[in-house]
Amino acid sequence: MTTVGRAGAGEAGDTAAEPAAVVVDPVVDPGEDGAVVEEPEAGGTGSGEPASSERVAPEPEYGFPRALWRGLARIPVPPPADPRTWRSPLRGTWLTSVFGAVLLVGLPIVILTGLLSFIAYGPQFGQALPADVGYLHLPFFDWPSNPSWLYRLTQGSHVVGGMILAPVVLAKLWSVVPKLFAWPPVRSAAQLLERLSLLALVGGILFEFITGLMNSQYDYGWGFSFYTAHYYGAWVFIGGFVTHVAVKLPTMLRALRAGPGGTGALGRWLHDSPAETEPEPMDHTGLAALAPNKPSLSRRGLLGMIGGGSLLVGLLSVGQTWDALRPLALLSPRGQSYGNGPNDFQINRTLAGSGINPTALDDGWRLRLTGGSSEVSLSRRALLDMAQHTATLPIACVEGWSVTRTWTGVRLRDLAALAGVPNPDTAFVQSIETSGAYARATLQSNQVLNPDALLALKVGNPGEETVDLAPNHGYPARIIVPALPGVHNTKWVAAVDFRPA
Repeated sequence: MTTVGRAGAGEAGDTAAEPAAVVVDPVVDPGEDGAVVEEPEAGGTGSGEPASSERVAPEPEYGFPRALWRGLARIPVPPPADPRTWRSPLRGTWLTSVFGAVLLVGLPIVILTGLLSFIAYGPQFGQALPADVGYLHLPFFDWPSNPSWLYRLTQGSHVVGGMILAPVVLAKLWSVVPKLFAWPPVRSAAQLLERLSLLALVGGILFEFITGLMNSQYDYGWGFSFYTAHYYGAWVFIGGFVTHVAVKLPTMLRALRAGPGGTGALGRWLHDSPAETEPEPMDHTGLAALAPNKPSLSRRGLLGMIGGGSLLVGLLSVGQTWDALRPLALLSPRGQSYGNGPNDFQINRTLAGSGINPTALDDGWRLRLTGGSSEVSLSRRALLDMAQHTATLPIACVEGWSVTRTWTGVRLRDLAALAGVPNPDTAFVQSIETSGAYARATLQSNQVLNPDALLALKVGNPGEETVDLAPNHGYPARIIVPALPGVHNTKWVAAVDFRPA
């Protein structure tokens, strides 16, 4: 169903010269006011052939000062502000609403898991990045140490979920690109506020997705802290997202309920071939093409391409956090091999990168335990002579990767008792490494006292015998705590200070 004739300069009287012999078919307008827009049928979509002529757009609604906005609308504008620039017959309120519905489900999951990652870093100890966020700090609480796969789930969902949604985000931006160049940019003071929220939404989501994807690939091609920028950028995006949902949710729900063109015929539109595909009717959202081209792709084909792209990205990414699918993780930034045998898993910080002199790991290494009445010093041999505990636990990193390994070592709670602090409030772990985010970490009481929390000395594949840690994985000893971000599972441990309440 199409309309022929040339759109006027904004006056209702400009379209009065339509042919007398027309068939009027009312179409439900899924726009803001719920009004009915009538589109004259003029020559020819009865065979399913989309129109190539210009259609008549509904008269825009202007707010105060009306004369200013109407005057701006009469100024001739070049592409891309000219609506005739955007000719895809697939664009429209319904298609945008489909993409919006997917993002309305997926983006809150990515947002929530990202905020949980910040909490998992222990901001109450000043060790989350950024450390001081003022009024933007999240509620402080002890991050759970059970289930052991908690951080693996939240951070894996955050990173992989964001990658899966990337094609949908790009498709949504493509579907609304005519609105980004609409002329005049605003038609009322209320729309000005909406456009400002769009700036936060579009700018925020592009910044968060681009920097997040680059971080997952260890590509830091910028001159600022990723963690600081990503955290503040997230709040800009969240503000724009919440505002946009509040403004556009009624439009989206009306469009999805009404179906394409107000017919409710969802199945028909998803089964139409390219030859049968018709442009979406014009409405007050301004998304449908004024002068649509003949379609070369059906809506079913477009949705299938976007959905298939998301599934492919997910399949090639989820192996970073799902052991069984690791061979498929072709998007993993560090390939498929990281060492030999049980030590064949991801390395974020190598021994060489830490700046540690390898001689510091020789037989002269000692672990210092403090917090009690006197300091305790233990060699690696002495640690191996203590009661050993073995636990199969995942280790997960903020970049999204995780892996399950079997760890053998001394329980942290046994070391706390040995130090004379059997019920510590916190434990401060210091690495032989002296600088950077990997050099120290503060553990909560529930993390120290968890029966599977270890000062690990050995590692192995699940179900196999454990062997000594490789130097790149923290030899002679490292921290392993269930559900703790990988960066706080400190390697090359030099000292642990158990602090009483």
